[in-house]
Amino acid sequence: MIEMQDVVKKYPNKTTAVRGLTVNIDQGEFVYVVGPSGSGKSTFIKLMYREEKATSGKKLEVAGHDLLKIKNRDVPYLRRDVGVVFQDFKLLPRKTVYENVAYAMQVIGRKPRDIKKRVMEVLDLVGLKHKVRVFPGELSGGEQQRVSIARAIVNTPKVLIADEPTGNLDPETSWEIMKLLERINAQGTTIVMATHNKTIVDTMRHRLIAIENGLIVRDEAGGEYEFDD
Repeated sequence: MIEMQDVVKKYPNKTTAVRGLTVNIDQGEFVYVVGPSGSGKSTFIKLMYREEKATSGKKLEVAGHDLLKIKNRDVPYLRRDVGVVFQDFKLLPRKTVYENVAYAMQVIGRKPRDIKKRVMEVLDLVGLKHKVRVFPGELSGGEQQRVSIARAIVNTPKVLIADEPTGNLDPETSWEIMKLLERINAQGTTIVMATHNKTIVDTMRHRLIAIENGLIVRDEAGGEYEFDD
């Protein structure tokens, strides 16, 4: 599902963010990506949905897309198969909950009838079916993140990238978001989640990939968070 081989990312300022990463993530896995600030963790995550472009590598494939060769005009097709959830939600403030989620389907040309059915399905899944006409500014942080997740999965992606999805949330809300992500994973969606949350990692055990100085220093099933942030 996700395959990297000798992937390198260098920035114009000469910083090498990742140094020859090689990793395989199978369909249906739930993987934590951890590491201290400046470790290359964010770059690793961004390479998977082509927010950043690899400098070099033998292979970088995500959900059947070759990201070493993909053209900019084809990136929207990648984003149909790879949903992304951000720490700061990135919702459109002047669109309602329904419109925010529907927009992800509208931009790829889905029929209005299909859009309405699917949007209501995912809003039901995230527990916000009763908030369809509400605007993001009227929601709590946890509710906004649920809308963000609904938007990310509305096109039934094969992979869901979650970049610090609980970073701006209180502990109780964070657990609710994690339970939601686990339900989505149980339906077969591969989830790769970057996080600094030691409590979540150590309690809800999944495969853990630890990055430090641009290198994978640990890759283990049910690993513990061992960094001092």
